[in-house]
Amino acid sequence: MELRIANCQYTAQADETATCDIVLPMMAEAANKGADMICLPECASRLDPVNASLMANSQTENNSDSLSWFRDAARTHNTWVMIGSLLLKSEQADDMLVNRGFLITPDGDIRARYDKIHMFDVSVNDGQNYHESRRFIAGNKTLLVQMDGWRLGMTICYDLRFPYLYRQLAAAGADLITIPAAFTKVTGTAHWHSLMRARAIENGVFIVSPAQCGTHAADRQTYGHALVVDPWGTVLSDAGADPALTLTSINLDAVAKARTAIPSLASGREDNIELELI
Repeated sequence: MELRIANCQYTAQADETATCDIVLPMMAEAANKGADMICLPECASRLDPVNASLMANSQTENNSDSLSWFRDAARTHNTWVMIGSLLLKSEQADDMLVNRGFLITPDGDIRARYDKIHMFDVSVNDGQNYHESRRFIAGNKTLLVQMDGWRLGMTICYDLRFPYLYRQLAAAGADLITIPAAFTKVTGTAHWHSLMRARAIENGVFIVSPAQCGTHAADRQTYGHALVVDPWGTVLSDAGADPALTLTSINLDAVAKARTAIPSLASGREDNIELELI
């Protein structure tokens, strides 16, 4: 069973209308080239590192213009759309946001939602401050969704560094896991390809990672290199450092082949190993 995936890589603006003026034509091009699923990165409609304007210009899921536009695009092009994430006002607290991904059906319906679990509270010495937990409410549920014969696990960006999440999804039957990202240039240069390949290899899954690239508002820089990695760890497509659209065909048979060759999911002993401290 084949799935033709379009990874959209671009430089999101602080204003969602300006960003969608970039994204929507890219989605149309992907559909015209035969994509079955169009994948957008984290912060798909805007990337604004300034807290005041980020909150002031945010909408709830129920009134999000960009969510409406992307749902219309899925319907117009009759394709699945994986929205890496939208930055939305939380339904739980007026002064907080959620970093929420969506899987949209070819009918434009919301098939699944995923709130980013792991908050990016780090210091990478690039002149930027990253304290997502100050303004975002973390999710607390993993997600595995059926999609035309595929079992799709949804994660977001910094989740990548927590391998237990991917093991849980693979053990539950995931064939394909998406990791949409707005990875920093510094950490991307050091770790992006290694971590993406590792998550694919250790779990015998396809990894699909649409990405932000370039220089955004307030001089924030993202790494790019949107990837599709197969279950053997082979990089099937790499979008490079600049805005780009890649189309990659993947085959479900590759998952069974990799897991048969190295059955680590079946032979793991996590529940039977004791830690001895000496």
